[in-house]
Amino acid sequence: MIVMYAIANCDTVKKARAFLEKNKIDYLFSDFKKITPTVEQIERWTSFFQELPVNKKGLTYKKVKDQYEELTLLEKKTFIIENTSMIKRPILEKNNKTLAIGFDEEVYLRLKL
Repeated sequence: MIVMYAIANCDTVKKARAFLEKNKIDYLFSDFKKITPTVEQIERWTSFFQELPVNKKGLTYKKVKDQYEELTLLEKKTFIIENTSMIKRPILEKNNKTLAIGFDEEVYLRLKL
């Protein structure tokens, strides 16, 4: 089963959910606001994304950028977990393997979900 990690009220997440539903793709929704990601998940997403999975265009990141950038790597992971709104989303996984971060219809189509 595909798991979408995200925040329900995010416009990008709404587009991704609409795509999955339109294409009759079953998925489980895991809301960052209700179930906080683990360090292990942050590390897995970092490995896939090739950097910490932070939405640097987002309002949350812009508000805390100076503070965040001064942290060590371990502190940044903890900070991300405590400030889940700054995580790039949605994140799709299957069997704990990251499939996609963010929403791009062409990428989702290529995944053959």
